[in-house]
Amino acid sequence: MKRPKNKIDGWVVLDKPLGMGSTTAVGRVRWLYSAEKAGHGGTLDPLATGVLPIALGEATKTVPFVMDGRKEYRFTLRFGEARTTEDGEGEVTAISDARPTDEAIRQILSRFVGEVEQTPPIFSALKIDGKRAYDLARAGTAVELKPRTVRIDRLELLGRPDPEHADFVVACGKGTYIRSLGRDLALALGTVGHLSALRRTAAGPFREAAAISLPKLEALGHIPALLGALAPVATALDDIPALALTETQANRLRHGQPVLLTRDVPPSGALLRAETDSKLVALVRSDGVALQPVRVFNL
Repeated sequence: MKRPKNKIDGWVVLDKPLGMGSTTAVGRVRWLYSAEKAGHGGTLDPLATGVLPIALGEATKTVPFVMDGRKEYRFTLRFGEARTTEDGEGEVTAISDARPTDEAIRQILSRFVGEVEQTPPIFSALKIDGKRAYDLARAGTAVELKPRTVRIDRLELLGRPDPEHADFVVACGKGTYIRSLGRDLALALGTVGHLSALRRTAAGPFREAAAISLPKLEALGHIPALLGALAPVATALDDIPALALTETQANRLRHGQPVLLTRDVPPSGALLRAETDSKLVALVRSDGVALQPVRVFNL
C-alpha cells in the first residue's frame, strides 16, 4: 500500500553522509516527509559529505537559484598518487615521490583564483552525446571533456597533517569541480595527487551550521516534528529584493497575470520576490511598467 503524499513545501539542509549518493539522499528525505516532489541544490559525490540542500514541494521551483549560488568546500589533497576518478575510489594511474613544501603551495594558490580554465573529471555527471561521462568511463570508453572556465573566489591552505596531505578551503562558483582543482594543484606543484576527503560547507544561502544529519532527521519520526527541520521556500531567494503587494495584486500574479504599477516602478529587467503579508507569492520581472510573473508559488 502506497503512503499518501503530503503537501510539504520547504528546504531540508541535509548533512549528507559519506558513501551515499545525492539521488539516494533525496529519495530518503522525500520518503520521510512523504513529499509530492523533491530535488536538490547541487550534486555531491558519494565520497563527499556536507551541505546538500533538498527542496520539497514548491521549493523545487527555486532550485536553480541555489545551483547558481556560491559553494564553499574543505578538502584534503593527497600527494603522490593520481587516480582515474581523482579521488580515493579510482585506480592509481601515476605515482610521484615529490612532496611540496608549505611555501611552494602558498606561492601557486593565486594561479587558481579568479576565472580559471578547468577540465572536468572523466568520472563526472556531464553528458557526452546523451550519455553520462562516468557511465562511459566505467564501460572503458575513451572520454574527452573540453576545458571550461570556472570562477574561484577564494583558495587557502589550512594545514599539513603530514607530508602526504594538505588541507584547503575553497569558495567557488557554479560548475567548479574540486576533484579537478586538486589534480591541477598537484600537477602545478610538480607532483600528482587526488582528493582523499571533500566536505561542502555552504551552498548558496545554506550553511553547514544549519545542516541536519540523516540519523537526526530520521529520529524526529513523524510530521509535525519533521516540519521543524524545514527552512522556508524563500530561503533560497534571500539575495533577491522583496516587494510587498496587496492581496488583489497577489491574486493577479497567482493567475499568471501581470501587475501594473503606477509609482516606484522597478527598473526594466529587475527580478523581484513578490510577497503579501510576508508570504511568498511569485518571482516577478519588471518590464519598466508592470511586473510579469516568472514563477508562481502555491503556498
